[in-house]
This record gives sequence, C-alpha cells and structure tokens, in this order.
Amino acid sequence: ESWRKAEQGQSMNALALIQAEREAALFHLYGALLGLCHEIAGYYRLPDSTAPRAESFLTSVVLSAAPSQELGELVELAQSKDSWVAQLLSAYAALFKPPQAGKKSKVDPTTPLITAVSLDEDVEPLAHQSLEIWRQELKALAQRFRETLSEW
Repeated sequence: ESWRKAEQGQSMNALALIQAEREAALFHLYGALLGLCHEIAGYYRLPDSTAPRAESFLTSVVLSAAPSQELGELVELAQSKDSWVAQLLSAYAALFKPPQAGKKSKVDPTTPLITAVSLDEDVEPLAHQSLEIWRQELKALAQRFRETLSEW
C-alpha cells in the first residue's frame, strides 16, 4: 500500500520513495520465506534451525540430512530457475549488489582510456504484480504446510 502511495506522490524524491517501498516489500517477502523455513526446521528439529538466511535451508545437503516433504518442495522450487522462490531469492540477492556499468570491449584504439559511465540502465524493476503473486504463493504454501505440520 505504501508503494502505491509513493507512486501517486508528486514529490521530488518520488523515484527514491518508490524504490525504497519496492525494496521494503521484497525484504518482507524474503523475511516471510525465512520464517517459513524456520518453522519447518523447528518442527523437524533440524540441527541449524536458526540460520539467518533462507538459502542455507534450501539446499540438497540439508534436505538429504533431514528429508521432509515441505523442505523438499521448497528446495525444488528454489532450484527451479523459473519458480517464484528462485526469482524471489535472486531479486533479494540483487539488493546487495552494487550497481555496475555494462562491460564493453575497447575496439577502436583512438577512444579515450577513461570515459564517463552512467549506471542508469534500462533495467525493468520488479512490478507490483510480481511481488503480489509471490506473496500469494508464499501464503498458500505456508497455509498448506501448516495443515500438514500440525499435530493432532
């Protein structure tokens, strides 16, 4: 909701507010995924159930050490490049990478060694729709997992 309000704003720093809200939404989605991993790890009493990164749970090594249906599904989603989990993890990891200019080989020897670089690339930012789809997928997955994790 804050993201939508920032997009409707006309202030001078509207682009910065939009980017901040987009990053906040992504941060919270990642935190929810990590929370789900902690919930599964706690239920199955995995050795490192308090790991600070979701990626540490979503490996084949962890799955082979403590196989479970829920963790297996998450690992499979994380390893499939087209899945929403893999896209979420990739987008979250991109938050921590510094902006870089594109690499170009110097073909013409008369071009100067030092040139001005612009980091304003035409990179398509994450859309509301993508993050909303990820949120709905994560919510449905958590609800389905909680039904199977509850003890009777």
